[in-house]
Amino acid sequence: MTTNENDAGENLERLNENLAKVEQLSRRLVEVMARRKPLRTELNTPDPELYVNAANAYWQELMNNPGKVLENQLELWSRSVKHFVDAQNVFMKGQIAAPQDETPSDRRFSNPLWQTHPYFNFLKQQYMLNAQAIEKAVADLEGMDPKEKQRIEYFSRQIIDMMAPTNFLGMNPDVLEKAVETDGQSLIDGLENLIADLEANNGELVVRLADDSAFEIGRNIATAPGKVVFRNRMFELLQFSPTTDTVHEIPLLIFPPWINKYYILDLKESNSLIRWIVDQGYTVFVISWVNPDRSYVDVGMDEYIEEGFLAAISEVKKITRQKQVNAVGYCIAGTTLHLTLSLLKQRGDKSIKSATFFTTLTDFGDQGEFTPFLSDDFIDGIDKEIEDEKLLRSFIMQRTFSFLRSNDLVYGPAIKSYMMGETPPAFDLLYWNGDGSGLPGKMAHQYLRQLCQNNEFANGGIELCGERLHLSDVDVPLCSVTCETDHIARWKDCYQGFQQTRSRSKTFIVSESGHIAGIVNPPSKKKYGHYVNADTKLPADEWMAGATFHEGSWWPRWDKWLSGRSGKQIPARDFGDSEHPVLGEAPGDYVKAKATR
Repeated sequence: MTTNENDAGENLERLNENLAKVEQLSRRLVEVMARRKPLRTELNTPDPELYVNAANAYWQELMNNPGKVLENQLELWSRSVKHFVDAQNVFMKGQIAAPQDETPSDRRFSNPLWQTHPYFNFLKQQYMLNAQAIEKAVADLEGMDPKEKQRIEYFSRQIIDMMAPTNFLGMNPDVLEKAVETDGQSLIDGLENLIADLEANNGELVVRLADDSAFEIGRNIATAPGKVVFRNRMFELLQFSPTTDTVHEIPLLIFPPWINKYYILDLKESNSLIRWIVDQGYTVFVISWVNPDRSYVDVGMDEYIEEGFLAAISEVKKITRQKQVNAVGYCIAGTTLHLTLSLLKQRGDKSIKSATFFTTLTDFGDQGEFTPFLSDDFIDGIDKEIEDEKLLRSFIMQRTFSFLRSNDLVYGPAIKSYMMGETPPAFDLLYWNGDGSGLPGKMAHQYLRQLCQNNEFANGGIELCGERLHLSDVDVPLCSVTCETDHIARWKDCYQGFQQTRSRSKTFIVSESGHIAGIVNPPSKKKYGHYVNADTKLPADEWMAGATFHEGSWWPRWDKWLSGRSGKQIPARDFGDSEHPVLGEAPGDYVKAKATR
């Protein structure tokens, strides 16, 4: 027997052994799924009435305009048959090659075999033909409520993405090649990854996007030096170490969103906004929110304002012996900062000298890509989830955000982890993305119903903390930083709310990139530029048409704006004071707590 024959025999034996292990792992998988507590149906699919309405609209179109509907169907049939015939003709000629392929480029199909191999190419082309047919059928629906049609578009896109041939082992050449190269070991590793993710989430599938073992909070992320100088049940107050001999007398207080952890602003030294601000000569305080458990069920927006925002402002004023602070709010914390500014106006309190908003919505009149998740059936499901679990669990929000970019944040990572057996990358941003926080039940209900659905803050006003708050109450100097490709808080929607304030001093900036990368954009990277236009009375499109583009980060521009509102230079401050002893080292304890499952 030749050496090649021996090698082939050994490879086949290893492959068979590994395939047997796959069967054992499959049984473990079944056991995990048997213990699964499924989520409510309302959180997975829309009310069946949505599909009934879509079907009614389709049949109505068929009755009113049968020629148009049949034309679309015949076009798909014709192109599918032609595609099959072309493939057959190539094969009949004895050519092991793919027919002509004019489908658009798609990074899911980057393996050369999708272009050259007749089997894989046929799968890809037919998939794209079917996807186009579904998209066209949905686009042609008439007589539907615009929001219902938007939801149909979203859920049809989810079906299209889910049914891509790349998501199936026998149809993905990358997966098959890896299985052969590793004698089936990649399949074993993939099942191990899948089972580990299921076990970590009580049988619910949440794709792990980053290698958890690569990061430790306080060791290689969230490392900006500082101290915890105050703590209550809602937050820890972090004061960061000065790096300059003198600082501006008016301190800066940053409110990050409590859906995630504050260290998005302090991932690494090279891209830490917190470190950069400190280096510019500011006394920087940052809120590290508690990761609430089920005992926080009755904590609402009132408590976040009174025990969170107002308490933090008060403590920073005491520590620094200043009458005012400059404040920053990011995303949902920016929305709540705006609510707080309205409340302070009602109370005649001038504690805030200026306010900066990062990707902040205050007018929710246009819900954008979140429309599918803000209908009554989905929010009803959230309310029932809160009733049972006493909070909105983090992984539900994480999953919702992920499916807005399903190919990048669900299917692509799932293929690499579960089908190819790869370890998720050691990527700090994705680690942070998976390190979320739950939301207290009452707060989640108020935010979704009163702000997102009913848009009370921009309409008649919202009742909080004993006052009726309206976004037009705000009159302090404002700077709003938005992001050009942000799909969570679209810049035009942020601009719409920003325009309704009564502040005489307004600065609006649009950074290139999205919700995170557009904010975490250090000047040293020289990566994303930004747009500015002093005329904030213009409609959004006209504002952008007349805006000036500037290369590089918006951070230095904001520093110039902020420094003019931060007072004179004084000697750098020590931590806390006699009434605010140091309670521990930054990043503190709250940031290390994991979300309740």
